[in-house]
Amino acid sequence: MTASHREKRNSFYQSIPEFWHDLYDMEYSLLDIKMESRDTISAIHEASRRVYTIYQKSADLLRELEDETLLELGFPKESLAYIRFKSIPQECIVGRFDFVVSGGEIKLLEFNSDTPTFIKELYHVNEKVCQYFGCSNPNEGFETGLAKELKRALLSSWKSLQREGEPKIVFTSHQDHEEDHLTTKYLQKLSGVPSEYVGLDQLQIRESGLYTPQGERIDVLYRPTYPIEHLIDDRDPLTEEYVGLDLMQMVLEKKVAILNPPSAFLLQSKGVQALIWGLHEACSSFYTDEEHQWIEQYFLPTYLDSDHFEKNGITYVQKPAFGREGDTVKIMEATGKILLEDKKETYKQTLPVYQQFIPLPVSAIKTDEGIKDASLMVGSFIINGTAGAIGIRAGNAITDNESYFLPVGLQEK
Repeated sequence: MTASHREKRNSFYQSIPEFWHDLYDMEYSLLDIKMESRDTISAIHEASRRVYTIYQKSADLLRELEDETLLELGFPKESLAYIRFKSIPQECIVGRFDFVVSGGEIKLLEFNSDTPTFIKELYHVNEKVCQYFGCSNPNEGFETGLAKELKRALLSSWKSLQREGEPKIVFTSHQDHEEDHLTTKYLQKLSGVPSEYVGLDQLQIRESGLYTPQGERIDVLYRPTYPIEHLIDDRDPLTEEYVGLDLMQMVLEKKVAILNPPSAFLLQSKGVQALIWGLHEACSSFYTDEEHQWIEQYFLPTYLDSDHFEKNGITYVQKPAFGREGDTVKIMEATGKILLEDKKETYKQTLPVYQQFIPLPVSAIKTDEGIKDASLMVGSFIINGTAGAIGIRAGNAITDNESYFLPVGLQEK
């Protein structure tokens, strides 16, 4: 069985151009499907819209906070002017919520608002897997909506610069990272606007703006996968200058526009979840009664210290305010004993936040090695406030970069 399943999986996925069905020489995309009811899909979409409403409302408050408070929420000092800058009306074009969907409840783990991955898998590949298994695709039609919003955001960004003529639009990523590179190329093609792809290391920063290697001035830069918290530390290998900070300054001076917009990074810190939960616990009038109900329903108790959990004997998760792929995440007992931790500690220096632990549901999945049990986390996209495609990461109790992509099908009654 094993060899034939591997052969079937490879043969199926090799028919999808420019897709990474294996990552880091390991199986990534499963030739398997998780069937979900229409009710469950609708509930996830509703949760996404409501949670985004809370975040969108909170963005205005965040921009008004003192520097000191923003630093306490984990934002790097160098980013403060940048995150307060409202470049376009949309707060976030492409964002992804990570939910635990279990026992009729939907709980938010985090919001990947700045540079979410998992896009081509859910918007393009899921459809093909559904066809293979002969079932309906819960993400049907969403690719068209994504294309429309991408185009709208790119033009909105161009207008914000108030320049004459035609915009020079550039998509960028690390060229040597297959997933980032192909995700970026997918979004570039999907946007349907005249544009160019330029690798991150090929971009040229000059006094007057950002340029392509051919010397064309860039108006709009889309960096789907390159996080702002990395950009801050970027130096020119020759001059040692902080070129990332120069680029952020150019955005403020309207020499170039960047997508996702600066406000998307404003929502990325997990410290924002602690702020939202704190206002909720204090019954703040900032949120309406209905919004308080949504916070209670979908958010997990999240704090900037672990006191609440230790005093009340509650298991909790310690995670970095800006972390990705489960890196530097620990599941802790109230006593402070570590139950489980990710072996990587890339974000050790990042402010930690503390969130009530909720176990991921476990399900059997079909892999090249045979049937395995895996913990399931639901990714749900929000595209400029509209609920989008959903899909599942299947892996360890802490979802890391070794997790599988498990496609989703619609269970018809």
